[in-house]
Parts: sequence; structure tokens; C-alpha cells
Amino acid sequence: MTPVILERQFRSAVDPAGFMRIVGDSVDCLPLYRVAWHESLLAADGSRLLCRFDAPDTEAVRIVGRRPEVESALAWAGTVHDTGREGLANVVVERAFSEPVNVESLQAIEDAGALCMELHRVTFLRTFFSLDSRRMLCLYQAPDAESVRLAQRQAGMPLERVWACRHYTVGNLPGG
Repeated sequence: MTPVILERQFRSAVDPAGFMRIVGDSVDCLPLYRVAWHESLLAADGSRLLCRFDAPDTEAVRIVGRRPEVESALAWAGTVHDTGREGLANVVVERAFSEPVNVESLQAIEDAGALCMELHRVTFLRTFFSLDSRRMLCLYQAPDAESVRLAQRQAGMPLERVWACRHYTVGNLPGG
């Protein structure tokens, strides 16, 4: 099984109840395609949703992830780099690269900027890194998205987008 990330952008905002409808509509299909859900991050404004699965391939995730309200979707296989720190993320940083990059070199930049992270009370939790080495999603705990944005810029880290989120796992689903 391979970690697969599904990034979705919605035509109109999805609230926690809408997220639960998506989960409910998909739950029966997951075993059929041998897909296991691990976590989801719903943008605070409801515009985006990231979901991490284990699956035989990206096509299985594309099939179970089809939704009429989705404006665009991107599924990609990758690796998960976990810091081992406990807690739920509340900020996502998206990074895109025109050329393949090395996750270790980016981690070295972030490590060198550890003081910036500490000053802004930002805790790095986990990274999802695409197998083609051109896409990276990083999860943080922080007071807000702006704290992460400032810390990342001061540390010299590349970033495409930074957004606040609600982090869902099996243990904290709305109404669960």
C-alpha cells in the first residue's frame, strides 16, 4: 500500500456537516478499492480539503474521491515524514517545485530557521512529499496561519499557499 494524498478545491465552501456527508458517501467504497483513510484537513474557509489515504494506487483514490461539488482535484502518491510530535495540525503549507527537490535539503533550511518557528510559536508536525519530488504539504500547530507564513518567510522556506484548517482523524470526526 502507498500513501496517497487527495487535494480537492470546492466550487462553494464545505462546512463540517458537508465534510461528514463526503465521509459518509465514501465510506462504503473504501474497502471495495482497498483504500484506507487516515486523516483530512478542511480549510477553515471550507474551500479546500486534503485527505491522506493508503491505497494500492492513485487511481483507486481518484475513484472513491469523485464528488460533484469538487472544482478541481489532484491525487498523488508520496511519502509521509512524521516528527513524532503529538497533536492535530491547524495550518497547512503547500509547496510546489518546478524541478525535483530533496526533502532533506528543505528540512535543513527549516531546521536552520528553528528560532523563527519558536519565536512565532509554530510547531512542525508532518510532511507529505510527492514521489516525483515536486509537491510537498507540511502540517503545523500554530496560533494562526499568519504566524506560520511569517516564520516560513523568515526562515527562507519556499511556499505556494498557507491556510488554516480543521484536522480530522477517526478519533475526532464531527458528531462522532
